[in-house]
Amino acid sequence: MYGIVTRNAEELEWPEFDVGFYEVKRVTGQHGDPVEGAVNLVSCFADTASAATEADVVATDASGRPATKDHPDLDSGYVCPSDEGYRNGLLEVIEACTIPSDDVRLDEVGFPGAAFCHCERCDDAFASSAYDDRAAWRASVITEFVADARERVPGDLYLTLHPDPYPGHLLERSGIDVAALATHVDEFVVPLYDTAYGTTYWLESLASGFADRLADLDVRLGVELYAVDPEVDALADAAATVEEYADGVYFGYHSGNARAVLRRWDAEAREGVEWG
Repeated sequence: MYGIVTRNAEELEWPEFDVGFYEVKRVTGQHGDPVEGAVNLVSCFADTASAATEADVVATDASGRPATKDHPDLDSGYVCPSDEGYRNGLLEVIEACTIPSDDVRLDEVGFPGAAFCHCERCDDAFASSAYDDRAAWRASVITEFVADARERVPGDLYLTLHPDPYPGHLLERSGIDVAALATHVDEFVVPLYDTAYGTTYWLESLASGFADRLADLDVRLGVELYAVDPEVDALADAAATVEEYADGVYFGYHSGNARAVLRRWDAEAREGVEWG
């Protein structure tokens, strides 16, 4: 299965692709309207605008620094995943996405990093919880949110994972318990982004690592490639490398390059005809 990740609704109609992910809520905080025939994509707790303007919802690290875009460890601003009001708002957005189309993809679902979140809300919630281990408590927060989203999505639910298949790393980094989330999710999507794809051995290592990690779980694996900067030849090599391990290969943010890859493969698969 091949697909695209796009902000241009008209590209969802291109016949070369089996699936199209359409950004409804971005990490910037910008919102758009969900569209028919797409897997509408929602950036959950990455929200630069909200983190910058709503001090009561922003996540904070162990030193008390807010998770705004200028935090040294972050590229975007992040909202605290345990903030009930923001979570309820996200669930409303997710539910709205299912009106024109049954399928939804959740992006930026976890905590922003291992040092988060130590806001007063999280400290109080952990202290009053049944958990002795903060990592386990963080995972329960994320799993509960995804379970709530699952109840609102009648079709397939996709979830983006940070590209680290090593056991325990996603749990430590983001509060992502892969096995627990697999009971609620139909497909995990792993972005393996590069601006050139000059080599592909690392793509095979990461894609095969995730394939092994998910082998005993009833969930699909999708791999997403960055299609903007790489040359078409390099992008084609990258796609050929990961498709051996993935149920779906998706191209991000340059559907024209993605189309060129698939058309090239189609042409190469056709038998030539000699005239003479």
